[in-house]
Amino acid sequence: MNAPNDIAPEIAEIDRIVAEARQAQIAFEASGSQALYDKAALAAGWAIMEPARNQMLAELAVETTGLGNVPDKITKNHRKTLGLLRDIAEAKTYGVISDDPETGITEIARPIGVIGAVVPSTNPAATPANNIINALKGGNAIIVAPSPKGVASCELLLSYIHTEFDKLGLDRNLVQMIPAPGSKAKTQRLMEACDRVICTGSQNNVHRAQSCGTPAVAVGAGNVTVIVDETADLVGAAAKIKASKCFDNATSCSSENAVVVVDAVYDDFVAAMADEGGALVPASDAGGIVARLWPDGHLNRSAIAQDADKMLEALGMADKVPGDTRFLAVETDGIGPDHPLSGEKLSRVLALYRAPDFETAKALATHILEHQGAGHSVGIHTSDDNRAVQLGCDLPTCRVIVNQAHTFATGGSFTNGMPFSLSMGCGSWGGNSIDTNLHWRHFVQTTKIVREIAPREPELDEIFGQYWAEAGR
Repeated sequence: MNAPNDIAPEIAEIDRIVAEARQAQIAFEASGSQALYDKAALAAGWAIMEPARNQMLAELAVETTGLGNVPDKITKNHRKTLGLLRDIAEAKTYGVISDDPETGITEIARPIGVIGAVVPSTNPAATPANNIINALKGGNAIIVAPSPKGVASCELLLSYIHTEFDKLGLDRNLVQMIPAPGSKAKTQRLMEACDRVICTGSQNNVHRAQSCGTPAVAVGAGNVTVIVDETADLVGAAAKIKASKCFDNATSCSSENAVVVVDAVYDDFVAAMADEGGALVPASDAGGIVARLWPDGHLNRSAIAQDADKMLEALGMADKVPGDTRFLAVETDGIGPDHPLSGEKLSRVLALYRAPDFETAKALATHILEHQGAGHSVGIHTSDDNRAVQLGCDLPTCRVIVNQAHTFATGGSFTNGMPFSLSMGCGSWGGNSIDTNLHWRHFVQTTKIVREIAPREPELDEIFGQYWAEAGR
């Protein structure tokens, strides 16, 4: 009977910071200009990119979450933010953004209001920074709900942002976070009270975001499968898969989890992987990996998102593989709930499948996606671009990454055209409202001025003429 009173102070606290954010946003919008919004976004960008701060954030993230490694966190914080700032530099998010005399429509960009951003522990600085920059670029206020292990990183990031805001005379209440300790009740209240929810993280959080009653942009689960066909540059493919799989100890949702190799090049690809530090675990030993990686039905925290030596020790492989091993490739052919290797592993462990031909490889990739990761992305290493198009036409996926290191490509790269983001929409296949990378456009809305124009009403035969010729009237 006392439960409502127990949570009432928590609810009141969230209501207070939402009210502060709303007041700050109204003032921000009232004095708004493109220059002001851009300046605020740059302030948040420099807060995480300034080298000494970046170093501190990376070190704190690894220390408090136990996930990833410091050098790669530094790289991620820098490149993801730099790429985002490049993407939004010329974007119009204030005032009239288009004016079309032909349609008579003028489009005006408007802020959404107060954004509630639920973010994961895998990227406890980079993901909040990405959301904050996008929110400010659109003239919004934002309140971040970090995971429990991400609280310290988020607090430090916000302190750096507020320091930059003080230089510019910006209201600190434009960027806030749920005060520690976090709780499901606090996050739920934030999602209900804000104007838009942006949710990246566990599928439980995504479900809560999409059912909270506030419009939500949420993203699906990753479980990347990559095909290596008989036309691929095997040495290049192995190098890219190694670089991607090992980056930040496989914390990314875009990290390869399964590789399907066409039989004609299987042995040569395994040799190329070995040269890159990828040790083959034969199918006969796969059971031991499964038992240690999921000792109680859940992923082993001593193995996930760890450096190679710690991961190998936790999996009992330290004395069974070469000393320069960077990741494991475990032979398997099972897919589904009874075959955990076919799902996301958050570790330097790949499931390795063998297919007699490309069509079978495509079917295996489809089956894996249908089990987990539908909508997110797949990859292919090939010299036949038509095969990439086939995957795009036939598989339940929003992205097909061609001949690239998947982790670096999916969320935007300086060598491809994807928007820089840490949140990938998965379309209807992943239960999401968006099929694109989360980007600045999801943080603004528009008002349209609609004027009368000359009539454009067609005659019936213009519309139905060809149909009538074929089917009759």
